[in-house]
Amino acid sequence: MTVQPANSSADASCLAFRGSALSKIYRTGETEVHALRGVDLAIPAGEVLVLLGPSGSGKSTLLNIIGGLDRPTSGTLFHRDLELTGLHEADLTRFRRAQIGFIFQFYNLIPSLTAEENVRLVTDIAEHPMEPGEALARVGLAERRDHYPAQLSGGEQQRVAVARAIAKQPGVLLCDEPTGALDSATGTRVLETLAQANRELGTTVIIITHNAGIAAMAHRVFHFLDGKIARVVENERLADPREIEW
Repeated sequence: MTVQPANSSADASCLAFRGSALSKIYRTGETEVHALRGVDLAIPAGEVLVLLGPSGSGKSTLLNIIGGLDRPTSGTLFHRDLELTGLHEADLTRFRRAQIGFIFQFYNLIPSLTAEENVRLVTDIAEHPMEPGEALARVGLAERRDHYPAQLSGGEQQRVAVARAIAKQPGVLLCDEPTGALDSATGTRVLETLAQANRELGTTVIIITHNAGIAAMAHRVFHFLDGKIARVVENERLADPREIEW
């Protein structure tokens, strides 16, 4: 394990994202909430990154900005050579569609569609998708492809959501508490799928979690505090998801 300063960086040519002085202020009337306070970051392509920190420390705000769901109040963010903070909304939408897969704590499946049809919603608009059946097989649900969400357990629904995200074959997977509502066995299966996507597809995986044990499977860990990255930890060895304690 190596601890680096919060502003440590890698060679820009191999970075998935690089940000400078990123700030986000939410205003309600005369009240201001500083969600991000001048964050500098460098995220190498093809790595697993875990974001840790207390609620309100800025993790989800940063994830939303990286994914093009929100914009910073100030600062710049690049995805490789593309400045995301300079894009118009239509271009930002195209970026999300082509490059980003999202996995959230709550599954957001369409109740009237089967597991396969929920995955196909994404593959029909993706540039280079894998077949929905292959994506479901990767999460161990090939035999459940014709089942509706109400016929699936919570863990199975989350695995459909993971299959939907990886079926795009996105360059980046953004995961906000993907195991937060799962038991340990199902959570491990989800983490194994994320590690597999990173290993086999070269996907950059960014995970927000309150389970500090998950940090052991990451190449590096950003520790957030009060809207800043307080420190960056690099793991010399990546833990197998089955080794993680819940």
